[in-house]
Amino acid sequence: MFAVVRTGGKQYRVAAGDKIAVEKLAGEAGDTVTLGDVLLAGEEGKVADASKVQVSAEIIAQAKSEKVTVFKKRRRHNYRRKLGHRQPMTLLRILAVGDAAKKAPAKKAAAPADEKPEAKAAAKKPAAKKPAAKKPAAKKPAASKADSKPADDSAE
Repeated sequence: MFAVVRTGGKQYRVAAGDKIAVEKLAGEAGDTVTLGDVLLAGEEGKVADASKVQVSAEIIAQAKSEKVTVFKKRRRHNYRRKLGHRQPMTLLRILAVGDAAKKAPAKKAAAPADEKPEAKAAAKKPAAKKPAAKKPAAKKPAASKADSKPADDSAE
């Protein structure tokens, strides 16, 4: 099944498994977004009701497009300005194109089957604990320095 969606003022023809670059969307890599503005949907030459179709996509990365050089010049006035611009964009992988009713059970079935997001969450939790463990370790050497100072005073 395919769909034509509108996001960022542009239209994209998408199907499950496609990768597209769109105008910047809110979210981080790995997040799932729903592209709600579906203009057209169909399958094998048949047009479906676009109001009942939803498109879900996963954010692959937040990136910048290629640099566009802007050069301004006014003849005989010694005026030259060179600027560059890189438009922010979001890379998406289309997960599913289908009816809203069909999509909801697919999410529930996909969540237990995919243990990778849980593994990612578990991997992130110890990473958050490690900086906390480093802070007390930094305090202990400072305490030992304080202990050494009174020892020097008593020796004198």
